[in-house]
Amino acid sequence: MTEAVRLLSYPPFTTPEQPLSPASNPSKSLSSPDIVDPFTSPTTHTYTYTTNGHDTFPAPSAFSTRHYSWVHVFPEGRVHQHPRKTMRYFKWGVARLILEPDVCPDIIPMWIEGNNEIMHEARQWPRFVPRVGKRCAVWFGENVGGKGEGSVFHELRERWRVLVEASRQKEGGGSGMREVGVLEDQLRYGREAVELRKECTMAVRREVLKVRRLRGLPDEDPKEGLVETWAQEGSGKREGKMGDGSWVKDT
Repeated sequence: MTEAVRLLSYPPFTTPEQPLSPASNPSKSLSSPDIVDPFTSPTTHTYTYTTNGHDTFPAPSAFSTRHYSWVHVFPEGRVHQHPRKTMRYFKWGVARLILEPDVCPDIIPMWIEGNNEIMHEARQWPRFVPRVGKRCAVWFGENVGGKGEGSVFHELRERWRVLVEASRQKEGGGSGMREVGVLEDQLRYGREAVELRKECTMAVRREVLKVRRLRGLPDEDPKEGLVETWAQEGSGKREGKMGDGSWVKDT
């Protein structure tokens, strides 16, 4: 998540005590990050990242040419194939990608349909072979983010900035920059921060539902977007066929 937020922002990403050294003439190569020397540079430089504290991967945000990248997000966070083409609840991480970058990113809601026909989770042998002759389509909505003012996401971002400033004052103030994509406990677990992320996530869902409606599908039951609804989805099952007829699989 930290890397995704940084891809949607512009450096520096770290505190003054952890300066970055971006190349003055960024490389256009996708195989070489814009760093002076990845072997002798200080360990505080953010040229790698970890997903679990043990693995290590090159940090995409180390490439100057990748700043303000397109980040494609599937907010459900897992495969979900429902006969009525309804969606699971959206995970709150999508809100962080909107609230935390230095500018409001472009937000293009999309509706993708047909993947379940090509690779349905109930398919038999040979499971690894996509089914041919199927139809897959993508519908796009309007940009509801970006630099223009007036969208609900700009108002949410303003409220987030107030929370960030309040958290900074509570931690002792100071004019130093925060580490981009890293949240202190107040912004991670605080009631107002959690509620704001939930509100932002539901706003994203409403925009996707507009595209779904344009595709010609009937409106969902509002409870489909609630975590509480899906807590009972499979009576404890994480994958497979659920009680409502849907098929779910972790990605």
